[in-house]
Amino acid sequence: MQVVIIGANGFIGQNLRLQIEERGLAGVVSVTRDTSRESRRAALASADLVVHLAGVNRPRDVAEFATGNADLTAAICDELEASGRAIPLVYASSIQAVLDNAYGRSKRAGEQAVEAYGVRTGAGVAILRLVNVFGKWCRPNYNSVVATFCHNIARGLPISVVDPESALRLVHIDDVVAQILGYVRDGVVASGLVEVGPVHDTTVGMLSDLIGSFAASRETLEMERVGTGFLRALYATFVSYIPPDAFSYRLTKHEDPRGVFAELVRTKDSGQLSFFSAHPGVTRGGHYHHTKTEKFLVVKGTARFGFRHVITGERFDLVVEGAEARVVETVPGWVHDITNIGSDEMFVLLWANERFDPQLPDTIAAKVAE
Repeated sequence: MQVVIIGANGFIGQNLRLQIEERGLAGVVSVTRDTSRESRRAALASADLVVHLAGVNRPRDVAEFATGNADLTAAICDELEASGRAIPLVYASSIQAVLDNAYGRSKRAGEQAVEAYGVRTGAGVAILRLVNVFGKWCRPNYNSVVATFCHNIARGLPISVVDPESALRLVHIDDVVAQILGYVRDGVVASGLVEVGPVHDTTVGMLSDLIGSFAASRETLEMERVGTGFLRALYATFVSYIPPDAFSYRLTKHEDPRGVFAELVRTKDSGQLSFFSAHPGVTRGGHYHHTKTEKFLVVKGTARFGFRHVITGERFDLVVEGAEARVVETVPGWVHDITNIGSDEMFVLLWANERFDPQLPDTIAAKVAE
C-alpha cells in the first residue's frame, strides 16, 4: 500500500509519517510545499490512500486562506479525479469550518471540494474536524498556545495570559495519528465528518498552571497525576520541549556519616520514591509504622533486613544481594532496619506508599534487637 501525505513536513505530517513507517504499514510518499505540481500529480495518481494535512492558518495576507486551503484542496481533488481511480482521501479540517470567518470559510470550502470529489468518484472521503491539536514537534509562537507555553516555560521565558478563563478544546497528536492509522491499516475510508477524540476541555489559566507545575517539579519533586489521560499527554508534550542542555537536573542530597539520602519524586496519591546509600557496617532504619508501607530494592551491595513484631516479639532476618532484583516490603507493626553487611557501599531504592508528612510521620523509633 502506498500512502501520500500532503503536508508531510508539518506537525501532524511528521508524527504520522514516522508512525506509519515504524509500524511498516505502508510505503509513504511525502508531498511538501517544495514539491512541484507535476511531482504531486504523479504521486497522487499512484496512491492507494491520500492524507491531506496541508493548509494555512496564520497567513500574512487574509487572501492566503482561500489559496492555501480552499483552492489547494480543490486542485488536489481535481488531480485525484484525473487519475481515473477512486482514491480514498482523508482531509484534516477544523471545527472552525462552521464559523463565519476567513479561516472557517476556507476550511468549509475545502470540505465541500472533498465531499464533491467523493460523490463524483465514489471514493471514500473522511473529513476530520479537528480541535486544537497539541503534542511533540508543534511549532511554538505560531498558532498553538500549548506549544508556546511548553517552549517558553521549559526555557524560563515569560508567557502571556490575557484571559485565564478563556476556554480551550484540545486533542493530542497521538489520538489524531491513531485515527488516521486506522484508515491506513484497514485500507478503507468511510465517508463523513469525523470528530477526533478524546477532546480535552480546559482553560488558558489551567493550562499555564499545569505546565508551570511540570517545570517546577524539578525543584519541588511534586508530580501531577501524569500517568493517564490529558495530564499524561500534556506532560509528555512539555518534556518534548525541554532543550538538550536541560535534559538532566540535580537532586538535593542529604549526607551524614551513614551515607546519602535523596528524594526523586513525590506523587499526588501514590507516595514517593527516593534512594539512599550506606557504608559498610552501617545500619539504617530502626522504626515501625502503623499504616505506612514501603518497598526496598537493593541495587548494589549486600543488605541484611531485620524485623521484629512489636507485640509478639517475633524476629525475622533476610539477606538480599543487589544482583537479585528482589523487593523487600516493610509491614505495619513490624520494627525494621537495614544493615550493609558487605564490603562495598550499598545503594537502595525506596518507595513509600505515602508522602512524608512531618506533622503525621507515622514513624516510631524502635530497635529490632531489644
